[in-house]
Amino acid sequence: MRPGPDRRTLITGLVATLPAALAAPRVLAQAPPRVVVVGGGFGGTTCARVLQRAGFGVTLVEPSATYTSCAFSNGVVEGTRSLAQQQFGYEGVARQGVVLARLSAVGVDATARSVRLSDGSSLGYDRLVLAPGIDLRFDALPGYDQAAAGVMPHAWKAGEQTLLLRRQLEAMEDGGTVVIVAPANPFRCPPGPYERASLIAAYLKANKPRSKIVILDAKDAFSKQKLFQNAWDDLYPGMIEWVGLSQGGKVVEVVPGEMTLVTEFGRTKATVANVIPPQRAGAIAAAAGTADRSGWCPIDPVTFESKLVPGIHLVGDAIIAGGMPKSAFAANAQAKACADAVAMLLRGQAPAPPKLINTCYSLVGPGYGISVAGVYRPANGLLTDVEGAGGTSPVDAPREQRAQEAIYADAWFRTITAEVFG
Repeated sequence: MRPGPDRRTLITGLVATLPAALAAPRVLAQAPPRVVVVGGGFGGTTCARVLQRAGFGVTLVEPSATYTSCAFSNGVVEGTRSLAQQQFGYEGVARQGVVLARLSAVGVDATARSVRLSDGSSLGYDRLVLAPGIDLRFDALPGYDQAAAGVMPHAWKAGEQTLLLRRQLEAMEDGGTVVIVAPANPFRCPPGPYERASLIAAYLKANKPRSKIVILDAKDAFSKQKLFQNAWDDLYPGMIEWVGLSQGGKVVEVVPGEMTLVTEFGRTKATVANVIPPQRAGAIAAAAGTADRSGWCPIDPVTFESKLVPGIHLVGDAIIAGGMPKSAFAANAQAKACADAVAMLLRGQAPAPPKLINTCYSLVGPGYGISVAGVYRPANGLLTDVEGAGGTSPVDAPREQRAQEAIYADAWFRTITAEVFG
């Protein structure tokens, strides 16, 4: 087991200074090159702000006035956070000088270098950055569509779905069964379903202790598995059952009217069902021609430029990032590296290969945190783990260390949201 990341790595890695290539102001004889960024999440907003500071003219295309963070939203499901604590506006972005286009991007003409907006207008660009996040594949799991999500919420896009799942848990009688359906890789936030199971267990233990949780999983292994399972044995003995792929955990059909999940091995009845379906890159990625048959977007790991469409760069959950997971921290780190590359390319210079950090915290219960950290660099056309540079929380850490990691997790969330949206 590699040693776990220390506090300096976990917290200060987030707020790394801007690359030297961006630090110096750009001297322009004419209007600055135009950069359009689509998507106002952790990746897109970060990229827009960094490029604006570097002296480029940046327009951020985002239809929502408020961003609702999926990171930490399991606390809303648990009942320890409000949805308002997950929501952030774009006033700070506008004050910096980024132009906000409160519309959806519906198409891209890569030849004309323009983005078509939902009102029929278009934005021209010299470079385009797409940060579209994910779309849920309602065509991938028989029986599960948008109507079914009103009965068996996914809560994998934070907002009303998160509140719906919370309300269902509150309404459930003691002794009920909560079933969580976890998809095969890749998907947004690999540890998310297991953190959710943990925090739901914390709520049930305090309020409905005769209830149980079943995780039906399309995988035989998951992120931070040993850490989660040790914590479950410690905090919630007998309450959480994990059923992996080889045990019959892959759900092949859902029957919302009967609150039933069907696997190749049988049927499981749920009182509350949280179905997290397979995913793909957000719709604009496919509309722009940047998504391949997998539904995700291959990119050059040095420039984050699409391997399919020149002049378009992508960051965040939508990309094929090799060993780097789909997380808020990863999107933020990728956005900074992408902004650096875009700036260099617009100046006629060659971007340098980046080195990226990702840290992922999970809360397993009140005052109980675990984490995994990694360092990545371009290799063989992908972002690849730097061997020996990351680590996980020690499996045998004392409870005091788990409490400290919970504090670090809270500090991380406050720091990254202040940096991106403040």
